[in-house]
Amino acid sequence: MISAGDFRNGVTFEMDGNVVSILEFQHVKPGKGAAFVRTKIRNVMTGSVIEKTFNPNDKYPTAYIERKEMQYLYNDGDLYYFMDPESFEQIPINKTILSDSFKFVKENMDCKVLSYKGNVFGVEPPNFVELQITKTDPGFKGDTATNATKPATVETGAEIKVPLFIDEGEMIRIDTRTGEYMERA
Repeated sequence: MISAGDFRNGVTFEMDGNVVSILEFQHVKPGKGAAFVRTKIRNVMTGSVIEKTFNPNDKYPTAYIERKEMQYLYNDGDLYYFMDPESFEQIPINKTILSDSFKFVKENMDCKVLSYKGNVFGVEPPNFVELQITKTDPGFKGDTATNATKPATVETGAEIKVPLFIDEGEMIRIDTRTGEYMERA
């Protein structure tokens, strides 16, 4: 059990049958009246974010999220298959569970599969991936302003903005959290 007075960023707990994670918290002690805890919480199953205030004495059961390292194998329509590297067991995960940042993941990459009591609710791709540029327009000398970029397609089919000096066939590093070009690989 965790009391609302002990809330910190990243703490997960059960509330009203849902598993929520604290994004922000603020312990407020007004001049008049009782203290309270103002929070911004995210439902880890649905991803919805709400703001809620708690009495510091409220107690909630702690929820333990399992993060398991698994290898992405392939997709078959709406099902994406992941393999446990220890038991070699394959798990199908529906496309609706995957985040937008999964478009940067190619086959045989390791990802973290998030589950609570055996129910998979999310997949975290690696923070940085190295991918090859498959299609981009050539950059022309002289049409540069500060930080000029152009669209490029990477080997997974995702489109990102890259600097003008990047050409087709080059390997680049991408931050999957923001979807931005980082550097040449």
